[in-house]
Amino acid sequence: MSVLRSIEARIEGLFEGIFGRAFRTHVQPIELARKLVKEMDDHRNVSVSRVYVPNEYTVYLSPQDRKQFAGYEGSLVGELQEYLSEHARRERYALLGPVQVLVTVDGDLAVGEFGIATRLVAAEGEEKPPTPDGKKVDIPLDLPAQTMIYGAPVPIVAPEPEPEPEPEPEPERRSYTLTVAGRPLELSATRVVLGRSRECDVRVADLNVSRRHAEVREEADGYVLVDLGSTNGTLLNGRQVERGQLEDGDTIVLGSTEIVFGCAP
Repeated sequence: MSVLRSIEARIEGLFEGIFGRAFRTHVQPIELARKLVKEMDDHRNVSVSRVYVPNEYTVYLSPQDRKQFAGYEGSLVGELQEYLSEHARRERYALLGPVQVLVTVDGDLAVGEFGIATRLVAAEGEEKPPTPDGKKVDIPLDLPAQTMIYGAPVPIVAPEPEPEPEPEPEPERRSYTLTVAGRPLELSATRVVLGRSRECDVRVADLNVSRRHAEVREEADGYVLVDLGSTNGTLLNGRQVERGQLEDGDTIVLGSTEIVFGCAP
């Protein structure tokens, strides 16, 4: 049996033994292990002579899933770190320091959902490693990559409000959409709030997005984008704005998520 398979068997043993009953509808430890390896492979940085991968992994769990780890979290974290280290050794990846797995809670995640953020972190007091010719490797350190959410629901828009009675027929009104992760969502209300909270009209499952991040608002001369005091700001066509007029084809960026505003076909 290979070393990786042996570690997988131990992690599965934790699930079947200690966690078996609790995790039947919750996050499974073996699934965490496999997604962590996927994140390592997806965030490779190729230098002149080496392939560097992140050595810090932050796992975000719902409060209910985190509670299931009470008393056993240390054992599982140790197994996950060993699993990642062994994968890096087999693939001949370079690490800037020992693999660390950190576990924390995010209240907007549902049971069974989890997020993973990665970082390249140099050991304390160390600089970026040099290449054979003595030049420093240009690797971004201590910067978080996009947080990946697994098992997250597709963002949805609030139910269409009941139409108000109109005394006279009005000219045909153009419909607009917000396209999130390739899914167009029709703007059916005059105010649509975008953010990470489940109470938002359009939920953006991105931990770099504020709970109530921005609002798309219909006014007399069209739609406008308004930042709601977000932590990381709101970009419109690559420029940070607090308020901006929206036109067909404009690109909105919240955190690491791109949203396209446009006319409905």
